[in-house]
Amino acid sequence: MGLSTFDLEILILLASLLGLGYAGVQTALVLREPDGDDRMREIAGAIREGAVAFLRREYTLVLIVAVVLAVIIAFAFGITGAGPKLAVGFIAGVAGSALAGAVGMLVSVRANVRTAAKARGGSLGDTMAFAFRGGSVTGLSVAGLALLELVVFYWAFGGDVTSMIGLLFGASLMSLFARVGGGIYTKGADVGTDLVGKVEAGIPEDDPRNPGVIADNVGDNVGDCAGMAADLFETYVVTALAAMLLAYLIGNVAGATKILQIFPNAVLYPLLVCAWAIVATILGTFFVRMGAKGTIMGALYQGLAATTAFGIVGLYLLDYFFMNANVGIFVATVVGLVVMILIVLVTDYYTSAKYGPVHKIAESAQAGAGPTVIAGLSVGLESAWIPGLVIVAGSLGAYAAAGWYAGTSHLDIYIGLYGIGLAAASMLSVTGMIISIDAFGPITDNAGGIAEMAKLPEQARAITDPLDAVGNTTKAITKGYAIGSAVLAALALFAAYTFAAANSWGKSWTSFTSLLDLSEPLVVAGLVIGAILPFFFTSFLMNAVGVAAEKMVFEIRKQFREIPGLLQGTAKPLYGRCVDIVTVTAIQQLAVPALIAVVTPLAVGFLLGPVALAALLLGTIVAGFPLALMMTTGGAAWDNGKKYIETGHFGGKHSDAHKAAVVGDTVGDATKDTAGPAINPLIKVVNTISILFIALIVAHSVIPI
Repeated sequence: MGLSTFDLEILILLASLLGLGYAGVQTALVLREPDGDDRMREIAGAIREGAVAFLRREYTLVLIVAVVLAVIIAFAFGITGAGPKLAVGFIAGVAGSALAGAVGMLVSVRANVRTAAKARGGSLGDTMAFAFRGGSVTGLSVAGLALLELVVFYWAFGGDVTSMIGLLFGASLMSLFARVGGGIYTKGADVGTDLVGKVEAGIPEDDPRNPGVIADNVGDNVGDCAGMAADLFETYVVTALAAMLLAYLIGNVAGATKILQIFPNAVLYPLLVCAWAIVATILGTFFVRMGAKGTIMGALYQGLAATTAFGIVGLYLLDYFFMNANVGIFVATVVGLVVMILIVLVTDYYTSAKYGPVHKIAESAQAGAGPTVIAGLSVGLESAWIPGLVIVAGSLGAYAAAGWYAGTSHLDIYIGLYGIGLAAASMLSVTGMIISIDAFGPITDNAGGIAEMAKLPEQARAITDPLDAVGNTTKAITKGYAIGSAVLAALALFAAYTFAAANSWGKSWTSFTSLLDLSEPLVVAGLVIGAILPFFFTSFLMNAVGVAAEKMVFEIRKQFREIPGLLQGTAKPLYGRCVDIVTVTAIQQLAVPALIAVVTPLAVGFLLGPVALAALLLGTIVAGFPLALMMTTGGAAWDNGKKYIETGHFGGKHSDAHKAAVVGDTVGDATKDTAGPAINPLIKVVNTISILFIALIVAHSVIPI
């Protein structure tokens, strides 16, 4: 198709605006629905107020850090050189990720009460569709904002992709802050509230007598909605830009295949994939419908399947018109979608209450808390095996398919590496739908809480409870998808790092990669440091959740003890105290993990050199991927094991098995919503900051190449 680069940029820009416009229409449709009675509005207002207060404090801290880092970047790379572009891109990346999180959360805290009000009508299908509509605002907003920033900066920098690395680093850093801060908040509040309310006081979840219940519902929004949206905005930007960087750098490294002569649109192609992804997502939303005999998860899967189908059709057409109808390139992109489908199915198997792993955890709860924790760990560890094989097969498949481009008899390693980047980018074809399904979770979770606190009729809870149970599985699936796409993107980023290092060194790519020899002590040192980094990083997050939960427990116990009539329901708890306690604690606790993620790769790079840093990046990817899967999938399985018992199995609510399952869920809360998901931005932060500073590291490292 004879379109100029400018024409393609305009098409991509229009697609991003289409996504944002559709999100705006969906927002209007959500807000026009009734928001319940005075009591429901009061509860929703308290949740909204707490969520906005947390976001305001977190974003203030991030703004200060971002300004300081932008100044450092500008000066480090020269006022008259690349410094200003990198600094501006960095600020834009931070702002875009922050805005994506804020938009998603601000719609979620308004859709929750309207979902609860919808549930009073007694229609499960209508309530499910409405909650999904609220989630689709987040999905399309994230995709639209990310693509808008990418195409605007690509145009503004005249196609110089290396100047966009600042954008990549800014999005990654903001994602880290949002995931860590929101994760500490949401699980500190959740664990503290459940331990005192369910286990000690024996009152139901979301009972209005519990002083921590508002903080718990706030946490669903700041962690599972704002944090998730910022994370997947970053995933979108990083994945697309990683493939673009590969094409750009391969085309400029001595001795490498001249990829831009073979595929002139190779750099812009990932953005074309992103543009079609928005169209595919919008089309897919019309297929999320629950029939008379259908299931909630089935309706959501219909939308995902439709989006995938539209995505494959679009990838074929894009390849035909813009990549010389190359079969290898098309296969490499389809591989990314196959990886997505398999990871979703595997995660569903290990976390859904329909299957054996969750039943195994629930059954073990009959023997007590210890066996419950052990069973959950077993499920989590096992759950990393198949996704690991899927990623290996997918990366090798994409590498081989693209490497044998145009039917030649040899495998081109450079085009093969680009194929891995495209496989990661093709997963973006369903990102909007995946985020929509994920954001469905906190909306339905909050709706259930509001229904309980407002004492809505049983018919309303009969709708919100199953929606909440499915929402827990959808959140687990999204985390698996985010981790899988992060690994593929990180592999592409690692390849981009090696090309950038070779460029800065002034030698061929093969000269640099030949130094990655396991007989070299520096390489082994980098690998070990990289492998232990995710464990060291998550140790601070687990401890932070414990600190926040401990403060919550003491405050809730204090109110039960000191407020007469609170447990009898004749007095009102001081919800604001719990919200403030967990907010302050989360902000205080996020600084050290963020510092570890930024300082470690820089310290290794400047002290041990760029080769050791390359080994560190590999070690972080290889160790971080299974650790993240074990934590997120195992945690979700613990949670649904508890919910499985609450539906009447093994004694039901208030039984000894239920109390043991609550303990398992408490452990899982910290792993699935705080520590595990935070590894995703950690992997990408260490890669992006390494690419950003590689020229300075090559020039000034203590141990040279």
